[in-house]
This record gives sequence, C-alpha cells and structure tokens, in this order.
Amino acid sequence: MKKKDLEYFKKLLSKRVENLLAEADQTVSGMTDENAIFPDPTDRASHEADRNFMLRIRDRERKLIMKIQEALERIENGTYGICETCGSEISIKRLKARPVTTQCIDCKTKAEAMEDALGI
Repeated sequence: MKKKDLEYFKKLLSKRVENLLAEADQTVSGMTDENAIFPDPTDRASHEADRNFMLRIRDRERKLIMKIQEALERIENGTYGICETCGSEISIKRLKARPVTTQCIDCKTKAEAMEDALGI
C-alpha cells in the first residue's frame, strides 16, 4: 500500500477514535449529572430504557475503539491492508468502506457463508 494511503487511513482512524472517546465522555458526564426524580413509574422506566440503550451503544463503540486501535497498530507494523486469512491485499475501496477490516472481500464472503451454513 502506498504511503499516502496509509497516512489517509491513519488520520481517518485517529479522528474516529477521538470522536468516539469524546462521545463517551459526554455520556458519562451526562449520566452522572442527572438527578432527575420521576414521580411517575412509567416515566422512570422510559428513562431507564433510554439509559440502557445508550449504554449498549457505548459498549459497541468501545469494541469499535479496540478494533480501530488494532488497525492503527497494523499501520505501524506494516500489515494494514493485508488479509489475515489469505495474505492478499485488501482493496482500497473495501478499506474506505470498513477501515478496520482484517479480511479481503472474498475471504469475508466465504466466512459469512460458512457462518450461515453452520447457523452461527
């Protein structure tokens, strides 16, 4: 992969991590600042459901942050853009669509077909 492309993905991934961490900080501060009292149990339940939903989103983002950090490590060690399954280059088009991917489209398609066949 060209150095210019690696710099593009490094900047893209770094910016994404910064944004995700900023959103997580806002969520934490928003949850600790709230001292809302709900006399109506339905309102309280709705508030709790919204809060749980937000926590699930943040958990998914936490996992994405880990994948982004792994992708940044692959950029540093020279393995970014190389399929972990077959060793071929992952297309720039695929990396732009999913910058944290570790498989080329062919290997990912085969893996998903296998999961479908096994009912995973």
